[in-house]
Amino acid sequence: MRHGKKINHLSRKSAHRNSMLANMACSLIEHKRINTTVAKAKALKQFVEPLVTKSKEDTTHNRRIVFSYLKDKYAVTELFREVAAKVGDRPGGYTRIIKLGNRLGDNADMAMIELVDFNELYNGGKKEVKKASTRRGRSKKAEATTEAPATETETSSTEE
Repeated sequence: MRHGKKINHLSRKSAHRNSMLANMACSLIEHKRINTTVAKAKALKQFVEPLVTKSKEDTTHNRRIVFSYLKDKYAVTELFREVAAKVGDRPGGYTRIIKLGNRLGDNADMAMIELVDFNELYNGGKKEVKKASTRRGRSKKAEATTEAPATETETSSTEE
């Protein structure tokens, strides 16, 4: 029985696996998207999402915790500056896995993992989310305030 054993070992010893995931996370933070196998992408998603959550609060303690995982000060700096600024209001789900098909050499399932907020195609190039308009009409108070300045300008122009 394999109760409570949900980590994918990826056919590697723990030191090799941790180094590989740290290097892939640094590449993902630097390039905003990378191509890898589906199994490695899923393992990387579990590895990097808590680090992005830590980066939303810029404290020395959080920087040291993230650095203990990544071992690259340039990746930590970019994570806390650029990535945290873009994902500050997102409650989770910072990465997206898109399956690409099979690799030619060994027929392995390939995938692209990317940071969600940095893809301009899926976001439509929008920087801000606009508030949805409602089907109900304006309140009478709002209409009165918008019409009042228009009538004053009309009367002042006719008097001159």
